Amino acid sequence: MSIFRFLFSKTFLKQLGLAVLILVAFIFIVKWWLGGTTNHDQRIAVPDLKGMTLDVVEQELSNADLRYFIMDSANFNPKYPKYSVIEQSPAADKFVKENRQIYLVLNPSGYRKITIPNVISKTRRQAEPTLKSLGFKIGKITFVDYIGENELREMYHKGKRIQPGDQLEKTSTIDLVLGNGKGSYRSSQSDDNDSQNNDTDGGN
Repeated sequence: MSIFRFLFSKTFLKQLGLAVLILVAFIFIVKWWLGGTTNHDQRIAVPDLKGMTLDVVEQELSNADLRYFIMDSANFNPKYPKYSVIEQSPAADKFVKENRQIYLVLNPSGYRKITIPNVISKTRRQAEPTLKSLGFKIGKITFVDYIGENELREMYHKGKRIQPGDQLEKTSTIDLVLGNGKGSYRSSQSDDNDSQNNDTDGGN
């Protein structure tokens, strides 16, 4: 009976009430501390950075209390300025916490360079698909007297003769010089020898 009297006594009830108040206050303080250290209620909208250069990006993210990290450069996209942002994560208008890092992919300065394959003496039907598959464009087609009809004799880019092994930017336009099927094998050999001699003389 004494235990029951104690449980319902004013002294016990006061102590119990005080303990409950202390527990509630402790929970409130912990929640307040966690909210302050983790920015629980702070949400920042990520700005749209696409098309911006790095100096503009840095200013935008600094104003929003955000950071950035450059992941990589992608294939050149002519729709965006050089060295500008073409991809970002998280995406624009997503909500993040303060000091969140935004990952960026930048547009390179231009198309990557590709080595010109050896398609000399190949037919047009063979050479064109090979060059196109590498990302080159086919420009002007001209013909010269040569017994091999539609056989590729020379290649030019912007008026300058190019050789297999040279490198051009992807999407560069290559002009082709083909044989017209006229002439003889002997004259064709002479033309090749003259061309080689001219190249040698030019190198000397």
